[in-house]
Amino acid sequence: MSRFAAFVIDSGGVGALDDAPAYGDAPGANTIGNVAERLGGLTLPNFTKLGLGCLTTIRGVPAVNDPRARVARLRERSKGKDTITGHWEMAGIITETPFPTYPNGFPQVVVDAFTLIAGKPPLGNKTASGTEIIEELGREHMATGRPILYTSADSVFQVAVHEEVVPLPQLYDWCERARAMLVPPHEVNRVIARPFVGSPGAFARTPNRRDYAIEPPPSILDRLAADGVAVHAVGKICDIYCGHGIASSVRVADNRDAMEKAFALLESVDQGFIFVNLNDFDSKYGHRRNVRGYGEALEALDALLPRLESYLRPGDEVLFTADHGCDPTAPGSDHTREHVPFVHLGPTAGANLGIIDGLDVVGKTVAASFEGAACK
Repeated sequence: MSRFAAFVIDSGGVGALDDAPAYGDAPGANTIGNVAERLGGLTLPNFTKLGLGCLTTIRGVPAVNDPRARVARLRERSKGKDTITGHWEMAGIITETPFPTYPNGFPQVVVDAFTLIAGKPPLGNKTASGTEIIEELGREHMATGRPILYTSADSVFQVAVHEEVVPLPQLYDWCERARAMLVPPHEVNRVIARPFVGSPGAFARTPNRRDYAIEPPPSILDRLAADGVAVHAVGKICDIYCGHGIASSVRVADNRDAMEKAFALLESVDQGFIFVNLNDFDSKYGHRRNVRGYGEALEALDALLPRLESYLRPGDEVLFTADHGCDPTAPGSDHTREHVPFVHLGPTAGANLGIIDGLDVVGKTVAASFEGAACK
């Protein structure tokens, strides 16, 4: 067997879906396109050759007539615009019923149950930006030891604590117990441990985040594992799928670390699926509405593509995609419901495939590469 490496540009949307207004999005969301426009253009020579500019108008990234990769815009079929929904659909799981969200905070029954777990009532309990809420409530948290509880437009139950106030094992235990406590009708798709350090006015989140996702139904990853294909997860992939079908997993500090871990796998493994999440795009730049940071991160990724290709062997395949949008030019701090890119370097010639229904084409393409069959 050869290797297949898939990289999720977390939140790298390429234009609003028709139903975006039903998800509360402002008109015209287009994460990569709007970043390029706002910055006066992006310098992405390698993605240009692959054909990224064929998917949407990206200033500085022209559409090419002969893309090196097979490129398409993928239209999500699931109901939602969050990490779990997008990643699950990639692996063949369609979410028909959206996971519960809490625009006004969690109901008292949930707060009371979490209070019993943590031993103290939480602070916050509202929708918020993660960086903003620790600045708002971090001082009080440090004085009282009360955890900071918050959510977003996504189906998430997030717990922020200072690592010097609540040790990491304690935080992880609280989140594991919260995961077990959150049953229907309050079965959010992720409980997220959000530790931070620093002092008031200079708080910073750490890489010790943990995601406790709802258990997924059987997916392409299980099928690959059953067929003897090792799945190597980089970043939060293992958390998203609760470890199902995954042979090895490494955590990362940032996008660069994720790429270095992927390169190390390409140097060391002879076969298997390397599945990488590049989370900085979403957490550091999309949600924080940092347009310049988003653009610079895209350019940094583009600059690594020649090195990525240097590790490839005959028969290897590479794919870039995304799980949703998070347009940093849009109002608010939430995800945006968008088409996502499909940029595939494989055994067939490059081509512009237009719009394809379903993010599950990602999983089908991966599975087909190990079955020796054409992607259907």
